[in-house]
Amino acid sequence: MKPTLLLPMMALIAMFTFSCSSEDIDDQKLDPSAIHTPATKAIEVEILELINAHRIGMDLQPLNNLSIIKSVAFTHTDYMVTVNQVNHDNFFKRKESLVNNADALKVSENVAYSYTTAETVVKAWLNSPGHKANIEGDFTDFDISAEKNSEGKWYFTNIFIKR
Repeated sequence: MKPTLLLPMMALIAMFTFSCSSEDIDDQKLDPSAIHTPATKAIEVEILELINAHRIGMDLQPLNNLSIIKSVAFTHTDYMVTVNQVNHDNFFKRKESLVNNADALKVSENVAYSYTTAETVVKAWLNSPGHKANIEGDFTDFDISAEKNSEGKWYFTNIFIKR
């Protein structure tokens, strides 16, 4: 394949493979919904440890795990698995849930699809300016949800908040 075609194709693949979203909090409020927190998976622990190790290496404070964030992240990861698409659909609902239930002042998220290890998904996020900004951002807490679809491919939702 010609190099002039390869680069745009790689950029398109990267865009659909992972994404990030960030939004400062406004005055909108939603009623809290039922919250489910699934058991923590090894890949999730590894991702959180890699992110905190990166932050510490940058002289940033490590982030605290917060189970309410994991619950909210799970709702989105489960949704992405159901629709078989990586996206930020309904980010405002997740944001508002964290404002109401975790006193969040600021909320951001990174999502990804199809990475097979904690190292590869974190490396991909760190190689993307928007995702890296979330990882290195002015946040206090975070958590992640990682779920496999019926084909065994991982979907990830990593949410960061500032309280």
